[in-house]
Amino acid sequence: MSDTKKTEGLRPGWQPGQSGNPKGRPKGSRNRVTVVALAAMEEGADAIARKVVDMAKQGDMSAARLVLERLVPPAKERPVYLELPDMDTAAGIAEAQQAVLQAVADGELLPGEAATLAGIVEARRKAVETLELEQRITALEGKK
Repeated sequence: MSDTKKTEGLRPGWQPGQSGNPKGRPKGSRNRVTVVALAAMEEGADAIARKVVDMAKQGDMSAARLVLERLVPPAKERPVYLELPDMDTAAGIAEAQQAVLQAVADGELLPGEAATLAGIVEARRKAVETLELEQRITALEGKK
C-alpha cells in the first residue's frame, strides 16, 4: 500500500469536500444544453409554425388540432346569469336548488356550472343553519 494521502492532488488551501464555488449556480441561470436547445427552437420556430399550418390546411387533423389549441384555448369559465330566490330561509334555499336544477334541465347551465352554483347554495345553507342554531341556543340559554 502507498503512504500517499488523497489530499496531495488538491490545490493548495483547499480541504477535502470544499466546493470550488461555495455560492453555487446563480439563481435563474440555465443549463448550457437548455440554452442551446432554446436557441435552436427559436431559430426554426417560424418555419415549424408555417409547416404545421400548411399540414393542417392539407387535412392533417393532428396538425389542425394543434393549431386550434394554440389559437383558441379552451374557455375556463364564463359568467352565469341565473335568477335565484331570496336565500335567507330554508325554503328559499330549497327554491334556489330547484332553480339550479331546472336551469340544467332547460340547457341554460352546463352541469359543471350547476355543480359550482350548487356548492355556493350549499355554503349559504350551512351559514343559515349555523345562524339558526346559534339563535336557538341563545334563546334556550336565556330561559335558564
